[in-house]
Amino acid sequence: MKKMFLICGFVAVISVATAEAQTASASVEQSLTSGVQAGIAQEPSTQPTPSLDALIVQALAKNPGVQAALHAVEAQRRRVPQAKTLPDPMVGVGWAGNIAPFSVQEGDPSSYRGVSASQQLLYPGKLKLRGEIASKEADATYWDYEAVRRRLTAAVKSAYYDYFFYDKAIEITHKDKDLLQKLAAIAEARYRVGKGIQQDVLKSQTEISLLLQRLTVLEQQRKTAQVRLNTLLARDPETTLPPATNIQQASLNYTLDQIYQLGRENDPGLHRQQQMVLRNERAINLAQKDYYPDMNVAYVYQQRPGLPDMNGFTFTVNVPVFYRTKQREEVRQATEEKISAERSKDDRQNEVNFELKQQYLAAKASDDLLRLYSEGVVPQASLALESSMSSYQVGNVDFLSVLGNFSTVLNYEIDYYRELANYQMALAQLETIVGVDLTSPHSPSPQPPLAPRVTPPGQASENSRM
Repeated sequence: MKKMFLICGFVAVISVATAEAQTASASVEQSLTSGVQAGIAQEPSTQPTPSLDALIVQALAKNPGVQAALHAVEAQRRRVPQAKTLPDPMVGVGWAGNIAPFSVQEGDPSSYRGVSASQQLLYPGKLKLRGEIASKEADATYWDYEAVRRRLTAAVKSAYYDYFFYDKAIEITHKDKDLLQKLAAIAEARYRVGKGIQQDVLKSQTEISLLLQRLTVLEQQRKTAQVRLNTLLARDPETTLPPATNIQQASLNYTLDQIYQLGRENDPGLHRQQQMVLRNERAINLAQKDYYPDMNVAYVYQQRPGLPDMNGFTFTVNVPVFYRTKQREEVRQATEEKISAERSKDDRQNEVNFELKQQYLAAKASDDLLRLYSEGVVPQASLALESSMSSYQVGNVDFLSVLGNFSTVLNYEIDYYRELANYQMALAQLETIVGVDLTSPHSPSPQPPLAPRVTPPGQASENSRM
């Protein structure tokens, strides 16, 4: 409504300034008033607007990258029971004396046929450690999946905020273009009756051409944002999306120290590296147990012609005689891998600190700009517009100065929505590390920086008399 009053006030000033050209411009001014009001009070879209939460759910359910990471977790979890299970037992059959299968030679007591079964038994504790190693690897893979899931969520949010911004920018630019076209008509009408100059007409037409160029770029950028969003949702890139719902500014209720703490507690990369440290600790213990021998137990049954059947047992163990080049190097390898995992964790912590500080500062900068636009820049620009409107009435300011001030006020609204999208995108990036919802609004949305109500100069004296 504030913008409507501002535009109507501007129209009133123009009508006063062109009173001597009523015959040439009366119909144009009438269409200006109705056209501007119609441009602002546009018909609401009948298409259903997409819910951001619903789009995120859809992306998590259909995105191939997330599904691949999820199946990788399930694959790793299937390794745990395998690692905790003994090697398969061995069963064999044999005979001696005849070439015919499983036959004995009559009259030869050394001839036999028999069966055997054997089982390898690992040194106590090895199977448990193997299972724990596989479990830690599965846990690390889970945090890989969690990182993919969070990144996709942030990517969907960022694409949606971009899509929202371009919707708003195109809407505002269309309003600006409609107004400029009507102002150009008035400038041309005044020029025809000798009350204006040709420069005003040419400048108006130039500004309209620039807005058309701007609209072309914005439409292309909106299409790119639409394709990006469709890609993340595993849709056809050309799927048409309805306009985005309005975005409310979220409240960042955490200090930087609290953000750091949340990052240390919830970052998927840190969790993954911690699981790898624990995995390698158990790998060291397992390598140390390889100094101890494993046992193999075997049972043999032999059937001999003319003699009693024989039953036998054998027990064998491996002897780690090559421990200097095998078991000892295995322990050293596991130790180096543990140190590597610890250093990787420290490196990830440094990256987390930088990313948190970077996105936190970006969010704070956008928040400051949003406050500056709504509390400082727009009111000041509106005062400049009001002053130029008053001066234009008495002929102290040319038509193009008023036009420039008016365009400036409208452009600041686009800047406001750009910063609103940037602010929400910075919070979405923070969410990938801290694991806390930051983009949902926790307080009422601030009003967009529309111009404050400006009283048309022609009505000031009437209001004062009342």
